[in-house]
Amino acid sequence: MASRLLANLIVMGSGIMARAVMQAYRQALTNANKSGVAQGTMQNVVNRVKGLAEPEARQILGVTEKSSWEEVLQKYDTLFERNAKTGSFYLQSKVHRAKECLQALYETKGQATVG
Repeated sequence: MASRLLANLIVMGSGIMARAVMQAYRQALTNANKSGVAQGTMQNVVNRVKGLAEPEARQILGVTEKSSWEEVLQKYDTLFERNAKTGSFYLQSKVHRAKECLQALYETKGQATVG
C-alpha cells in the first residue's frame, strides 16, 4: 500500500515539474521575443545547424572579411581538389561546408552568385 502511494506521488510530482518547466520555457521565449534577443539567438542556432560559424568558415578557407567572393571560390576550388586527390573526405566536407556558410553570407550582401 505504501509503495503504491509513493509511486503515485512520484508520478504526480514529475508531471507537475514537467508542466512547470514547459511554462517557464514558454515565458522565457516570450520575454526573449519582447527584448529582441530571440532573433540573434535563432540566427546563431540556424548557423550551427547548417554547419559552421562564419569565423570558422573563413579560417578553414584562409580568407578574410575583406576577401571577394571570387577569392573565396578560388580558395575553395584549390582546397577541394587538393583533398580530393589525397582522399580525405572529412577535410573535403569541411571545405564544402565552409563555402556554403560563406556563400549564404555573401548572398545576403548581394556579392555572391550561385556557383
